[in-house]
Amino acid sequence: MLRRPLLFVAAALSALVAAFALAPAGSTAAERVPTRIISLSPTATETLFAIGAGKQVIAVDADSTYPRDAPRTALSGLTPNVEAIAAYRPDLVVIAYDPGGLRTTLGRLHIPVLMQDAAPNLTAAYAQMLTLGRVTGHAARARQLVQRMKSRIARLVAGAHGRGRGLTVYHELDPTLYSVTSKTFVGQIYSLFGLRDIADAADKTGSGYPQLSSEYVVAANPDLIVLADTVCCGQSAATLRARPGWNAITAVRKGLVVRIDDSIASRWGPRTVDFVRAVASALTHIRR
Repeated sequence: MLRRPLLFVAAALSALVAAFALAPAGSTAAERVPTRIISLSPTATETLFAIGAGKQVIAVDADSTYPRDAPRTALSGLTPNVEAIAAYRPDLVVIAYDPGGLRTTLGRLHIPVLMQDAAPNLTAAYAQMLTLGRVTGHAARARQLVQRMKSRIARLVAGAHGRGRGLTVYHELDPTLYSVTSKTFVGQIYSLFGLRDIADAADKTGSGYPQLSSEYVVAANPDLIVLADTVCCGQSAATLRARPGWNAITAVRKGLVVRIDDSIASRWGPRTVDFVRAVASALTHIRR
């Protein structure tokens, strides 16, 4: 269960967000439009298909569950098998992590790599989408996607009419009560609505992903609870009510518990709009 918090580790170097494909020394691969793309990033997979580059994608990793017609394989972006990747003869590999120096190793095999690690905010996420558009020859479609997302998110936030302002939220990553703070990508989505994250005060290490105790959550008494462990772990309002003391929590008592697909809540791609919509919808049921 500890893997889930890694999905939103803040970028160490923001310049990587806008980097182009890394071509091996002496190669002009980065100047050509790739036609054999491997995506080892579920977020990049969603973006590639959203901008019209799906036909150029020949393989995606096992965690790329959306869209359904993506060519899903046993490849892993967390524990990559270089030989298996190379066997596909890719002309671009998109990664979100660089375990064991994967980028350098693939470079030695003359395989271009584009590193797009976890976006810390919407601005960085949009920049990654635009970069994928430029690299794959779909710059116009990428710009349209970004503009569409900005417009929809703005409308959803405005439509909430400030109902979240001053209220508190608890975002659950898994049943062991790992959560997110306002400094993370997810936390900043809540900030758009003026929601205050109960996990902020518990993040003593500054990781952005503290593990809370049941007693802490009950005492914090959040006004809204968002469950991002519905697919992996079957969590729901009913399972929350079964936890000792949770029946007294305002969100549980009033039914303000949002169940959202784990993958939507753990990625920073096009379906971020769906995440924002779910939060906005929940807030419409709050009476001040």
